[in-house]
Amino acid sequence: MTLTEAVGALREPRFAWYFAARTTTSIGSAMTSVALAFAVLHISDEPGALAQVLAAHMAAMVVFLLLGGVVADRYSRTVIMQTSHALTFLTQGMAAYLVLTGTAQIWHLVALEAVNGAVSAFGMPAMMGVIPLVVGPERIQQANALLSFSRSSITILGPALAGALVVGAGPGWALLVDSVLFLVAIPMLRQVGLASRDRAAHGAPSVLADLREGWGEFVSRTWVWLIVVVFGVLNAVQMGAIAVLGPVIAKGSTVGEQGWGIALSAEAAGTVLMTLALLRARLGRPLVVGMLGVALIALPMLVLALAPRTALLVVAFFVAGAGVEVFGVGWNTSLHQHIPEAVLSRVSSYDALGSFVAMPIGALAFGWLATAYDHRSILLVSAVGYAAVSLATLAAPSVRGLRQVVTEPQAEVPD
Repeated sequence: MTLTEAVGALREPRFAWYFAARTTTSIGSAMTSVALAFAVLHISDEPGALAQVLAAHMAAMVVFLLLGGVVADRYSRTVIMQTSHALTFLTQGMAAYLVLTGTAQIWHLVALEAVNGAVSAFGMPAMMGVIPLVVGPERIQQANALLSFSRSSITILGPALAGALVVGAGPGWALLVDSVLFLVAIPMLRQVGLASRDRAAHGAPSVLADLREGWGEFVSRTWVWLIVVVFGVLNAVQMGAIAVLGPVIAKGSTVGEQGWGIALSAEAAGTVLMTLALLRARLGRPLVVGMLGVALIALPMLVLALAPRTALLVVAFFVAGAGVEVFGVGWNTSLHQHIPEAVLSRVSSYDALGSFVAMPIGALAFGWLATAYDHRSILLVSAVGYAAVSLATLAAPSVRGLRQVVTEPQAEVPD
């Protein structure tokens, strides 16, 4: 496959505008994880404080995810995303203002991240349902890989830039950039031009009936609910081990704030290189190679536990990023190809709910464990358990047997 063929999805105008909007918001979001973590640690050095902020975001998102899926299958997905972006601009802008003025308290950030999490619960299912509407079926993997390439390319520099800003100017500036870029993306989404969805044509007469229909589609496919259940465990461990304990160990070792940002950038670099391969090569068994890739996330946990050095952490995150990319593209492509578009947002909301529901618990649990046990011992146990659970999914025939649907590209008519 030539490079021109590999990026062919960008020749479809609606996808090109959608790609531009997603790229714009990714620039700010890539900086936010680092900026928010160290904004909290600037106020309080307690791991439990960071755990509370992260848990508030995740808990609010979990509460509203199913409703978000119903709304995204009923109304224009781009309008929902525009509304979500406008509210994100307000919440992140307020967080930036409080941090920049030195008036931020932990409860302020907890409240704002809770609102931001609720907003994300509507935006995420809408985003998941856009791709099949703006590209042809033969370009779905390409479109997913291009979006991931954009996001990961940006996050190569984003976390490192955020680390530099935290050291040089303070975390509030990164939060401010994030809020402004969500505002900039709104007019881009208007150009995508998805029509409003006809609720009268929608089969389910009520929200509850919509949820039942989505649940039926979700549980009817073993590979879907099994992977989601597994990720409920994996995401809880990753949230606690990397998002909560990671910055704490980084700050207390030679890694430091800037080294932590560089390590996260290395993860994005691994993702980018893998994405370039996925633009050209199809994943025949996307879930098999995906779960093998996911197991590699255990590597950064091992480094943090045994030898927290910047160079080792950079290598570990690079390899983990490549593995995560294989799963991400393979999973999204599988959903887009095997789930009917009319229920795709609802199924993806059950996916997100199951995958994320334990993350607040994981954040809070690791925050508590950090007060009772040695941090590095916790990370060592987490790494071994994470790899074991990931690889155990390959025992399921439905996971091993799922194949990507291959269709021939339609011939393009010259202008």
